[in-house]
Amino acid sequence: MDKPKVVLGVTGGIAAYKACELLRRLTESGHDVRVVPTASALHFVGAPTWSALSGNPVSTEVWDDVHEVPHVRIGQHADLVVVAPATADVLAKAAHGLADDLLTNTLLTARCPVVFAPAMHTEMWEHPATRENVATLRRRGAVVIEPAVGRLTGVDTGKGRLPDPVEIFEVCRRVLARGAGEPDLAGRHVVVSAGGTREPFDPVRFLGNRSSGKQGYALARTAAARGARVTLVAANTGMPDPAGVDVVPVGTAVQLREAVLKAAGDADAVVMAAAVADFRPAAYATGKIKKKDGQEPEPIALVRNPDILAEMAADRARPGQVIVGFAAETDDVVANGRAKLARKGCDLLVVNEVGERKTFGSEENEALVLGADGSETPVPHGPKEALAEIVWDLVAARLD
Repeated sequence: MDKPKVVLGVTGGIAAYKACELLRRLTESGHDVRVVPTASALHFVGAPTWSALSGNPVSTEVWDDVHEVPHVRIGQHADLVVVAPATADVLAKAAHGLADDLLTNTLLTARCPVVFAPAMHTEMWEHPATRENVATLRRRGAVVIEPAVGRLTGVDTGKGRLPDPVEIFEVCRRVLARGAGEPDLAGRHVVVSAGGTREPFDPVRFLGNRSSGKQGYALARTAAARGARVTLVAANTGMPDPAGVDVVPVGTAVQLREAVLKAAGDADAVVMAAAVADFRPAAYATGKIKKKDGQEPEPIALVRNPDILAEMAADRARPGQVIVGFAAETDDVVANGRAKLARKGCDLLVVNEVGERKTFGSEENEALVLGADGSETPVPHGPKEALAEIVWDLVAARLD
């Protein structure tokens, strides 16, 4: 079988060296990659490096190998075009249809999915011109990944850092898997919660659960690949931020509630995949609770945490907002799931059986998605991203 053909566009930013790792992951996973750098990009990484890593010729000009008409052929034959890093300059050219080199010509002729991974200083990313160009590209169906927050060139820190190449690769893989067509979540804002809350009862101990956050992260990555603007409220996951996702770290159920309610104000959908503690200690000891010889420990009194899912379903931030809950059950999975769906008032409830060796921490999942409309969608055992795709399919149908 022919290898999927990927065009990797590289522009003139200091993050160009990181594209070498993205190129390596694409080639090692069985993709035929043609690197098309801009002339400025070659000031950071030379053509021999790109050619050696990709196994294909490298050119920046439309005048090279004119008989092969590269300015048309490269884009026509591609299954995916990804530009990483994408500078403010190339975003502006792409948005306005300018074509003054091989990369911008390729972007004009490509009829396959296009992914941009921006990298620039915060002021450039936040400039109204850049924001309008990004909005234009997204409106046309391109996937423009939100840049990461972190150290930039020099001593500057802020939003504009190129996302981790591993995470960009995950977005590319998901976009390729979906094939051609406009991303169905383009223009939507979705909120996803992930991980497990921890309720401290002294400075070193807490009540927690086994949730790793992997399912929530799969949901966030998949939504980003389908064109959504994603806010991920992450509770104690310890995983790298997914590319193109705004991550809000939290610790406790109360903190998670505050972050989700704030992010959901303009959200089209909210998916509550986090394992939120039902209870928290009634009192917090400011010093470590020590054991005393010959004495049993004092009981720890518990109080209820807020029911975030039920609260959001009952008082939606905007009309038509889709609310999705998760139910982790250990017995009577379907019956308990139906009861919880009715009790919470959400639109969809993803029900799965959990335990010490089931779901938590695993790369795979199996579930039944119950709808408030009486629908049932079984999801067979498989990768968590497969479940994520089905959840977003069901959400997108309800948004439409």
